[in-house]
Amino acid sequence: MVQQLCSELHSKQMKALIVGVGGVTNGGKSTLAQSLQQQIPNSCIIAQDSYFKDESVVPEDSNGFKQYDTLDALHMDTMMGVVDSWQRDPELFLRQHQNPENAAPADDRKVFVLIVEGFLIFNYRPLNELFDKRYFMEIPYDVCRRRRSLRVYSPPDPPGYFDGHVWPRYLQNRKEMENTVSEIVFLDGLKSKEELLAAVYKDVCQEIKSLRERD
Repeated sequence: MVQQLCSELHSKQMKALIVGVGGVTNGGKSTLAQSLQQQIPNSCIIAQDSYFKDESVVPEDSNGFKQYDTLDALHMDTMMGVVDSWQRDPELFLRQHQNPENAAPADDRKVFVLIVEGFLIFNYRPLNELFDKRYFMEIPYDVCRRRRSLRVYSPPDPPGYFDGHVWPRYLQNRKEMENTVSEIVFLDGLKSKEELLAAVYKDVCQEIKSLRERD
């Protein structure tokens, strides 16, 4: 029923929607963003993790931990340039970044959706101001720690990195976000992927419908 809702949305004027999927490391934000992209016509993803600076220029703290969980570790200007290119011409951007075999039918090419995914997307004001919808994935400390330990990173996490840097920075970044950003939908990352997708998918489709009805 929800999928039918999206497929029935039509408009003579091209419109655009920007959706932010943020959250704690290993909270499930990438999985949710990718699932949304597969379900929503004319959508594409920009992932914040693609804009990390080279390890050699990421500063270390007094314990020797690389400060990756900060905005200074990211090429945010470059990321914003990509977002800007989508805003200027989302249809062209979609053609350039989407596999033609997965392209939506021509009669669906009316609303374009950009899904921006990352752990600090709501902490960077110029980016945060662009979002029409904001979703934040959260999971408890013990679950996050366990999931993080099962992931392989390059460079790998040194001993004590999660407790000495990752989790403290997450708490600090989250506090800053909550003090400056409103209209965030918090999602329980312990729920099933299917349940999370269904809730967010329905919400985004309703936003698309509302966007069209403003004409």
